[in-house]
Amino acid sequence: MINIVFFGTPAIALKSLEYLYNSDKINVLAVVTQPDKPAGRGHKIQMSVIKQFALEHNLPVFQPKSIRKEPEIQEELKNLNPDFFVTFAFGQILSQDVLDIPKYETINLHASLLPRYRGANPIQRAIINGDKETGICTMITELGLDCGDVCMREKIEIPNDMTCVDLFEKISDISPALLEKTLVGLVEKTIIPEKQCETGVCMANKLTKEETKIDWTKSAEEIHNLVRGIYKFPSAYFMHNDKVVKVLETRVIEGNGTCGEFVKVTKEGIEVGCGKDCLLLIKIKPEGKGEMFAKDWANGLHIK
Repeated sequence: MINIVFFGTPAIALKSLEYLYNSDKINVLAVVTQPDKPAGRGHKIQMSVIKQFALEHNLPVFQPKSIRKEPEIQEELKNLNPDFFVTFAFGQILSQDVLDIPKYETINLHASLLPRYRGANPIQRAIINGDKETGICTMITELGLDCGDVCMREKIEIPNDMTCVDLFEKISDISPALLEKTLVGLVEKTIIPEKQCETGVCMANKLTKEETKIDWTKSAEEIHNLVRGIYKFPSAYFMHNDKVVKVLETRVIEGNGTCGEFVKVTKEGIEVGCGKDCLLLIKIKPEGKGEMFAKDWANGLHIK
């Protein structure tokens, strides 16, 4: 059995933890996750789904505020004698002292085809940039940002209607088996990690609030990609009568009109002029209201 400690926090990592826990080749010794924090409208303190799974399965849980600065936790992890640390969207940077604890390596699951999209937002950036393909990598964690040697990779196609939520789900589904294959392959020495090519490096920086506001001077395709790339997290938006209108579903259509102008309302939605072509708004969420079809919103405001 390969002994691991699993580091993760959000829902995208849960299927990987479940898979590795149930594997007949892997023994999960403990889980490390972010501290509980306020969430939702009531700001009630909530635990991560990773912690919840660990407690349900009687796994030891560690929740450092900063694992680099907590030698007591480092010592406890060392006493577990893990073969590997496995990290997947943990949310903290590991120091060399932490990376040196496992017998073999610390293996990270990164949601891109490295060296493309190193950084915090690889899933959203791939869609925003209109990529037709992305993927996942298992890599050996080093001190630099996502710069370690790549162990295994798997490609994922990005259809023109795929949202970031769809891609999150896809990555969540295919990551578990790749992690298991990587751990087994490294122990059995059937995998030889490869250095990343520095010429292909591309960063996936965090989104700024300014980026989420729709710029109608861009092409309809660029705006459509933005809508898909930040679908509900946090959503692209425009202002109408000083109120925020979040855009949830769109389609590019041929046509032209003044940038930002409602060209016409059809039974399918609202056609809006862009820098190139028109964007059909299909589903939206106006400020203070629930999700609705754009045509119903337009009819309510008597937009023609």
